[in-house]
Amino acid sequence: MRTLLLELWILPRNLAIALMQGYRRIISPLYGEVCRYYPSCSRYSLEAYQQRGFVAGLVLTVWRLLRCNPFSSGGIDDVPPGLRSYLVINSRGFIRPTQRKA
Repeated sequence: MRTLLLELWILPRNLAIALMQGYRRIISPLYGEVCRYYPSCSRYSLEAYQQRGFVAGLVLTVWRLLRCNPFSSGGIDDVPPGLRSYLVINSRGFIRPTQRKA
């Protein structure tokens, strides 16, 4: 039961991650490297959702997009760390609960 609730809790985060991965594969290559920041805004958003969750990732993404404009000097802007110890990032970039020993 606990695992099911945890899976439902991380579902919005994984949906956001899937959308960002789709954007990075399909739309982002059409524009090329135009972001003033490193990592790019789409990579920043992906990392924000992976490390901070859906709500905090959304807030960090919106704040980053507001700062990425022609009047910004840009630079290095990493996501503040925040991955919880009971969650891991799998090989496809999605979040999964860690396997606990019984």
